[in-house]
Amino acid sequence: MRLSFRARRAGQLALTANALRPLRGAHWGFPAFVTGWLTSELAPHLLAITLTDTAAHVARRGVRNVDRPGVVAAGLSTVGLGALIASAQRARGVVEQALVDALGPGYTDELRPAPSASDLATPWGQLALPFRMRHPDVHVDRDIAYFQGGRRFLLDVYRPRRPVANRPVLFQVHGGAWVTGNKDQQGVPLMLHMAARGWVCVAINYPLSPAARWPQHIVAAKRALAWVRERIADYGGDPSFIAATGGSAGGHLAALLALTPNDPVFQPGFEDVDTSVQVCAPHYGVYDFAATTGAPASRTRLRHLLARYVVGTDPELSLDDYVAASPLDRVNSSAPPFFVVHGEHDTLVPVREAREFVRRLRAASPHPVAYAEIPGAQHAFDLFPSIRSAHVVRGVQRFLDWVHAHRDTATG
Repeated sequence: MRLSFRARRAGQLALTANALRPLRGAHWGFPAFVTGWLTSELAPHLLAITLTDTAAHVARRGVRNVDRPGVVAAGLSTVGLGALIASAQRARGVVEQALVDALGPGYTDELRPAPSASDLATPWGQLALPFRMRHPDVHVDRDIAYFQGGRRFLLDVYRPRRPVANRPVLFQVHGGAWVTGNKDQQGVPLMLHMAARGWVCVAINYPLSPAARWPQHIVAAKRALAWVRERIADYGGDPSFIAATGGSAGGHLAALLALTPNDPVFQPGFEDVDTSVQVCAPHYGVYDFAATTGAPASRTRLRHLLARYVVGTDPELSLDDYVAASPLDRVNSSAPPFFVVHGEHDTLVPVREAREFVRRLRAASPHPVAYAEIPGAQHAFDLFPSIRSAHVVRGVQRFLDWVHAHRDTATG
């Protein structure tokens, strides 16, 4: 049954209100994330739909006979969606300020090529079809086995279509709460952008819980890094420069990779392989894995997700295992440069977790630590191209390019 104009506009108004002020709490966090994320990142498209639907309704009914509550709801939605678009545009300034704070006001002078006006502008043409994610200059080699064990040990390589050699490598780890997800579902906008600019990108699968128990996830990620060290030159990559990235659980794994190079506990049977990374750019990552800060959201995640499905042991009896898996508790003076990205409105991983992680990194690391708290952003805001994610992607690219250009001094 087709919804009435009033119902359509009332529904859109409720979604817009949640995107602006997301519902929080254990029961509301996930539905607030799903609806808020889609509404925020598709705000221009939803605005066009709202205006078109309202104009069609007025044309059918005439000005005097319109459904006034429906028109009022459409008007309020229009204002709210406009505010969401303005908030998304603020990501550009926030990301740029984060880079200036970490790298210095003249950092762009050291990039080759220097950012152009089009690099910094909103790519409206790309955003018109946000789910059409491919690039004419990028070739993808799919389903390459990096270890025996089936599809959870496969990876994809995104590389320039033109022949390249000795190019820096981006290592992408997908999220999904350690229990779901796939290598071709996350990080694609960033990988396409980086590969089009000459980087070689690797997206990995890894074993998922509850079938797999921690630390199988990080062991697999390090096995994939070992494959990169050995084989990525065949695809045009430089095995001596690897940047780790990922979102949510993937952000946790990427950060842990950066903070535990060559840790033999996470490298059983391949202890002698170099698994260091030269820079890390985690997005909305889980950093307080062991809930040592005592934050309520972190403790809830520990009890109801990690202890039950991912690790499978009582944290009170094996706290050391959780601490060893926690980026917040593994921060050290050997940490490589970091660019931490987190959404202001994240209802799944509280933003204060990222703030504390950055605080500890800055206190311990001699290398640049950039932090961008993205206005209005929900969890997983970068799964497809949007105003907000486009500015973040380009900012991450500038940070990674800068670190690569300064690899001898920035990574020490």
